Amino acid sequence: MPTAPKRESTVVTPLRVAIGLCLAAPYVAILWVGSYSAVDPTFIGIPFFYWYQMLWVLISTALTMLAYKLWQHDQRSRRGVQGGAVK
Repeated sequence: MPTAPKRESTVVTPLRVAIGLCLAAPYVAILWVGSYSAVDPTFIGIPFFYWYQMLWVLISTALTMLAYKLWQHDQRSRRGVQGGAVK
C-alpha cells in the first residue's frame, strides 16, 4: 500500500509575521482616511491629503521589496533546514 505524500506544515515564524506586517501596513494607512483628511500641512503647495497618499506609493514599494527579500531569505533557510538544494 503506497504511503500518502508528505505535506509541509505551515509554520508561523517572527519573520513571516514581519512579512505580513510589511504587506498590511499600506492598506491600513490608506484605508484609515480620517488620519489624513486634512489640507494642512502643505508641501510645496500640495495639500496633505494628496502628498500623504503619494508618499505611501513610495513607502509601499519599499515595504513590498522588503517583504519579498524576507520571503526569499525564509525560503532559503527552510530549504537549508530540510536538506534541499540552495540556489
